[in-house]
Amino acid sequence: MIIKENLDLTEYNSYRVKAICAKAYFPETDEDIIEIFKNTDKKVILGGGYNTILSKPYYQEPFVIFNKHFGSVEITGNIVSAQAGISLLELSELALENSLSGLETFYDIPSSLGGAVVMNAGAGGEEIKDLLTTVKYFDPASLTFYEKPRDEINFEYRNSFFQKNPHFIIIKAELILRSGVKADILNKMQSIKAARWAKQPKEYPNGGSVFKRPSGKFVGPMIEELGLKGYSVGGAKVSEKHAGFIVNFDNATGADILNLISEIQLKVKTTYDIDLEVEQRII
Repeated sequence: MIIKENLDLTEYNSYRVKAICAKAYFPETDEDIIEIFKNTDKKVILGGGYNTILSKPYYQEPFVIFNKHFGSVEITGNIVSAQAGISLLELSELALENSLSGLETFYDIPSSLGGAVVMNAGAGGEEIKDLLTTVKYFDPASLTFYEKPRDEINFEYRNSFFQKNPHFIIIKAELILRSGVKADILNKMQSIKAARWAKQPKEYPNGGSVFKRPSGKFVGPMIEELGLKGYSVGGAKVSEKHAGFIVNFDNATGADILNLISEIQLKVKTTYDIDLEVEQRII
């Protein structure tokens, strides 16, 4: 286990918002997790920090960070078993090395595996739930590990049992992929990445799509119709490339991002009578 005091969290959140936490734990094994949670003080759980808004400049509560230090992978045939901290980028590249197809769509989705399972990440009609068989998770209240098969996780659009029960911590997931031709897999990965980079503001730090898609409407076009492309609060602004994204263009704080979100929600509600739901996790 790695422990750091007064950790600068700038590199641990994809908005690159500057924040400090008093202490951070980086578990490497299941035993580390039990040791960390034996102390029942409140803790903040952070994965890759991709879909997260850090709302405060300083956190007294310790962070437990599941990243590359908790990212081991076992591949047996077309079965992939991976710890929750691995990024979808690294996982999809490992699948490519082993000529396994199924993760191409997730190649350029910024997320850890654990975060992807929590929110049922997906794109282009594909979702992570379609690849899963079982998920191992930890209950800090009982210091116990459990396994849950896919059919009991109640996946929905950008939602799941784990999204509704955030006190449970995803530890590992098992996926079934398909044998494929390495060149075809690579071509699909590169095509998806090129299409995404053409539409999304990859040139600025951001947390991905900010809002869930309401029934019958697309968020980006609505925000664009309101003339909000490029609209800013402090160092945060609505992307000129894709209005469904907020970017950190000038040392934005968490408060800047949240205030901009509130203004967008108010204008959308006033004009369309739609309550936009934030897709990102606010800490």
